[in-house]
Amino acid sequence: MSAVEKPSNSGFALQGIRVLDFTWIHAGPSATRILADQGAEVIKVESNNALAVVGGPSSATARGLGQRHNWNAGKRSISLDMKTPQGVAIAKRLVAVSDVVAENFSGRVMTGWGMDYESIRRVKPDLVMLSMSGFGRTGPWKDRVSYGQTLQAWSGFTELTGFPNTDPCGPASAYSDAVGGMAGAQAVLLALIHRARTGQGQWIDLSQFEVLSSLLDTLVLDLSANGADSHNQRTGNRPPHASVAPHGAYRCQGDDRWVAISVLTENEWESLTGAMGHPPWAQDERFATASGRSHHSEELDALLETWTMEHSAEGVMHLLQDAGIPAGVVQTGADLAENDPHLKERGFFRQILDGQGISRTIEGAPYKLSRTPGGPSRGAPEFGADQTYVLREILGMSDEELADCAIAGVFE
Repeated sequence: MSAVEKPSNSGFALQGIRVLDFTWIHAGPSATRILADQGAEVIKVESNNALAVVGGPSSATARGLGQRHNWNAGKRSISLDMKTPQGVAIAKRLVAVSDVVAENFSGRVMTGWGMDYESIRRVKPDLVMLSMSGFGRTGPWKDRVSYGQTLQAWSGFTELTGFPNTDPCGPASAYSDAVGGMAGAQAVLLALIHRARTGQGQWIDLSQFEVLSSLLDTLVLDLSANGADSHNQRTGNRPPHASVAPHGAYRCQGDDRWVAISVLTENEWESLTGAMGHPPWAQDERFATASGRSHHSEELDALLETWTMEHSAEGVMHLLQDAGIPAGVVQTGADLAENDPHLKERGFFRQILDGQGISRTIEGAPYKLSRTPGGPSRGAPEFGADQTYVLREILGMSDEELADCAIAGVFE
């Protein structure tokens, strides 16, 4: 293979696209994982001299290793210390033969390496560069530091999450990183389409704060349409602006087993009472209308739960779904990965070998493309596993160059 030739993955939408991946933690690696799933050759640049974080080369915890295997599936890995001049020089040589550079550091990191967009576009004028950060590269908060939980609080998600008259609790996971990764991959695809039409590269300045804000219609639309401040409108499992009931999660048989039930129409209410065998309490005049059920929702929830607790969560779900009522088991991670028949039939979770030949369960793509189905082509690489391929085959580095770099600690 020549120094500029890129591998072809027939049947993948992004075959022939090469991505130089400097991302870390969650948002960035999940964005480049989406690109790898569609056949892009993603070269992950890592260093043992960098901070060990979840998903990084030194993540020793079970959780960290699991996330690393998931987010880095299908990628290649090289070790490159970007604090050395030789490391930066090698990175720029890789830029010259890549289509995309992705990073999610603070703005000063890439600039300090001489790897900011204005610098590397001189190396590859049609390059697409994705820069993901908490707040973007402009604005008064551009230098603020953040993680998923702080961004969720800043954007209003934490304020809205919880039960009425309780403290805000926020989503349990780094939701901002997950949606930020999806937005990052989408932006890269848009930039690649533009490049295919015009031959021009461009810089993507992605703000995860703005990604979250774009999803939070409740606060903004209520203010703009009604002049109402949605402060402290935590509603638990109920829709914030709809008078419907029952609508919530209800305890079932078993240890911490629950089912979610949503009744929005009179037909659904009648179907629910029929599925329960028309219990006497369902005929109470307090529950005769939608407004009555909403007004007396706490009493209704308590009565409904006396019925759900007599059954398994799966049994309630199937019974109500067969009656046309939206209902679903409140599933755990084990439920999803091991027991969900729908995910199994669609092949969402994949068994794939990691760099040590150990079978790992990872997520597949949540969409099915009829001509370019994609999905992970291999497991996550071991740290630095592709050093020879990248440096010798792609860059054509000589034995002497490699030896000099090794002595200088470039590959640590």
